[in-house]
Amino acid sequence: MNDDIQTINRHDVANVGHYSHCCAAQGLIFVSGQLPATDAGDMLSGASFARQTRQVFHNLDRCLQQAGVSTERLMMVRVYLSDIHHWDEFNRLYAAWLPHNKPARAVIAVSRLHHGVAIEIEAIAAAGSR
Repeated sequence: MNDDIQTINRHDVANVGHYSHCCAAQGLIFVSGQLPATDAGDMLSGASFARQTRQVFHNLDRCLQQAGVSTERLMMVRVYLSDIHHWDEFNRLYAAWLPHNKPARAVIAVSRLHHGVAIEIEAIAAAGSR
């Protein structure tokens, strides 16, 4: 990777594929799609939608912390749902997770997600002060 691009990985979990948890360059932090996997590596495929969503939020929080920022620096959030009927529930959970910040957002319905999970979220944040 180029010298001006920094890769950032969580130290408390392992990557399960050929990717970085985050990449930072030119004042931006790109967070890879986060699945509902626990810190121990267990995929929450069979858990409720709310439990899966809260785990994804936790994983995003940890990635941003590792990159030295908080959710207040989020600029764009891209959400993939395996069932668009979860949109209302997702929106309620999302508003509770980000009560003061309203980054740009897209919610996309897909036919299937890896490991049979119900949700995946990727994000872009501004680097700098928390």
